[in-house]
Amino acid sequence: MTPELTALTLAALLQVVQYVLMSVPANLELGMGKTMSPRDRDRLGGSLEDQLSVKTARLKRALDNHFEGLILFAIAVFVITWSDQGNGITAALSGLYLLARILYVPAYYFGWAPWRSLIWLAGFAATVLMLLLAVL
Repeated sequence: MTPELTALTLAALLQVVQYVLMSVPANLELGMGKTMSPRDRDRLGGSLEDQLSVKTARLKRALDNHFEGLILFAIAVFVITWSDQGNGITAALSGLYLLARILYVPAYYFGWAPWRSLIWLAGFAATVLMLLLAVL
C-alpha cells in the first residue's frame, strides 16, 4: 500500500476513534433514550449539540470538521494514487494531513486558540498542495 493510502486508511480509523470519543460522553450526558430516539422534538428545541456539554459539543464539531476535510483528502489520495504520481512529497503531505487531524482533536477539545485554527490550516494546506501537485 502506498504511503498516501496508508495515511487515508489511518485517517478513516481516526474518524472511528472520534465517533467513540464523542458518542460515549454524549450518551452519558443525554441518555440512550434521547440518543436512540428519532429526535423529532429536537427540530423545535434546538440541535442535539446545544444539549451537550461544552467539551462534548467540541468533540462533535471536530468530528464534523474531519468529515469535511476527509472528503478532499480522499480525493487527493485517489487522484495521486490512480495517476501514479505518488512520491516523497505527496507521502510527506499525507503524513502532515494525518498528524494535523490527530492534533486537531485535542486542540479543539481543550480550546487551544489560535493553535486549533493553525493546525486545521496545516492539514488543509497539505490537501490542497496534493491536489495541485496532481494537476501540475
